[in-house]
Amino acid sequence: MPPQDMTTAASPSGGTAPEHPGPDRLLDSLQHQVAVFARRAEQTRLGGVGQVRNSMDRAAYLLLNRLDKEGPMGVKALAAGMGIDSSTVTRQVAPLVDTGLVKRTSHPEDGRAVVLQLSPRGQARLEEVRASRRELMSQVTDGWTQEERDTFCTLLTRFNASLAARQAAYQPQND
Repeated sequence: MPPQDMTTAASPSGGTAPEHPGPDRLLDSLQHQVAVFARRAEQTRLGGVGQVRNSMDRAAYLLLNRLDKEGPMGVKALAAGMGIDSSTVTRQVAPLVDTGLVKRTSHPEDGRAVVLQLSPRGQARLEEVRASRRELMSQVTDGWTQEERDTFCTLLTRFNASLAARQAAYQPQND
């Protein structure tokens, strides 16, 4: 039996999914497509196009995005918002501080506390990477209608939220 072609497989068997699959076949197909997506995302790192392609790792991109969207915050708040451990955030932020993309500043209300903030250099770099990744998404979905793009984004957002909720439900609470 030839190896399965992961680039075109629409179902676990490599063929197209049946029109009305049973619940198990549908869930098998879904988990397979998620696995293929994860592989493709990792292979390309969904890094964009041109010179910026693959120029920022996933952890850095997600940290910079959160700081951009939510503003300055401490390590604990950043970690909680991302669903990861504070020590992981500390390790991931260190090179961003070293390269000047993130700066540490005093908390505005409590000068003893430190907050992380996107630097002007970090903001410029994030915009450059976003533009490259936006172009990649445009190219990948070029033949899609706006409605298909909207639906895919809505469903992928919902899927990610469900995964995050499940992860949060199974993590030990630090009370």
